[in-house]
Amino acid sequence: MSPSIRRLVLDVMKPQDPNILELADVVGDCPGVDGVNAVLVETDREVQNCKLTIEGDDIDADALEEAVTDLGGTVHSIDQVVCGERLVEQIETPQDQ
Repeated sequence: MSPSIRRLVLDVMKPQDPNILELADVVGDCPGVDGVNAVLVETDREVQNCKLTIEGDDIDADALEEAVTDLGGTVHSIDQVVCGERLVEQIETPQDQ
């Protein structure tokens, strides 16, 4: 059994429609999701780039990607994943400076 996903940070490209409110609402309804933070990073005439921070107890990453795809978007990258019994925050190390 694989460890439960507790946080995902996704870089998502989506069309102008649906808006970011609908995107967050649909992602928030995915299995295992307790909360979503959706930030509009960049926009042009046809598409928008969004950063999604998703938290829950057992997030279904496949269902999340399918929900984004069903809205016409794509997951460009998974920028962070936190798994296990608790959330572990990233700490700064000398290499980060």
